[in-house]
Amino acid sequence: MFSFFKKKTPAAAPAAPELAAAPAAAAPVAAPTRQSWLDKLKSGLRKTGSSLATVFTGTQIDDALYEELEAALLMADTGVKATEQLLEDLKRRVKESKTTEPAAVKGLLAEALAELLAPLEKPLVIGEHKPTVIMVAGVNGAGKTTSIGKLTHHLSNEGATVLLAAADTFRAAAREQLEIWADRNRVEIISQEGADPAAVCFDAVSAGRARGKDVVLVDTAGRLPTQLHLMEELKKIKRVVQKADETAPHEVLLVIDGNTGQNALAQVRAFDDALQLTGLIVTKLDGTAKGGVLAAIARERPVPVYFIGVGEKLDELETFSAREFAQALLA
Repeated sequence: MFSFFKKKTPAAAPAAPELAAAPAAAAPVAAPTRQSWLDKLKSGLRKTGSSLATVFTGTQIDDALYEELEAALLMADTGVKATEQLLEDLKRRVKESKTTEPAAVKGLLAEALAELLAPLEKPLVIGEHKPTVIMVAGVNGAGKTTSIGKLTHHLSNEGATVLLAAADTFRAAAREQLEIWADRNRVEIISQEGADPAAVCFDAVSAGRARGKDVVLVDTAGRLPTQLHLMEELKKIKRVVQKADETAPHEVLLVIDGNTGQNALAQVRAFDDALQLTGLIVTKLDGTAKGGVLAAIARERPVPVYFIGVGEKLDELETFSAREFAQALLA
């Protein structure tokens, strides 16, 4: 499936025609686009792939190979626990398959990595609630507002009506940036200069319900997990959103920068503890990112990865596939 999300039809009423899932026959048309995006992902992860590939150029499978692979995985930000798990799984696969050629071990590593990443592969469901309220958090510079713009674009293209909430009132020009995305995507936005972020969110959820919107996307202020007063503000926003809709927020997403390595894992831990995350968007996997941090997340805090991004263009955000990512990382 190449679409950005799966839509779930409410039990009480069938989905409108424009929100129906794309027919299976449309998949071949989307395939070239997906392949083009995968090529960009492989290019973005080439730095890590090259480092790992050199491990398998020897003539025998021995302790030296595994030691070299361990070092390469750690350098790729895989983390100690995930690296240990991958090596243990890889040795088992090598033994069971009776593999004797180092080059063949690379394929077995891809299988082990895909299996480790599999729990992260989960679609974003739109349509179970109306509106589906999606709260988006992340530190400054991670690409949070840009990711919201991209997600809005693709939701709109699938026929969903979207309302944006400009609740990032701490960063200069954040509201204006989101207004630009709203204009580009031709969607409505709730924005109040100098307003309390939680109040903006309450108004947006209320307006989304009144206007019959399918999705309300809430852009919250970028902050570091160590900024406790701002983390408390996030918790307040979540509580206020629940006052506007007791079932909301239906999704709490964290945007993380793929270049930040193990710091990304620390962010996932902190934001998950504070907000109970339902999904991740991993950005900037486009040249310098090592990529292994997803293995660390899968091993230590397996929050689903809904989307990964490889650039700034609207079409450079795609659904996460464990097998595709493993193959791209080891390409």
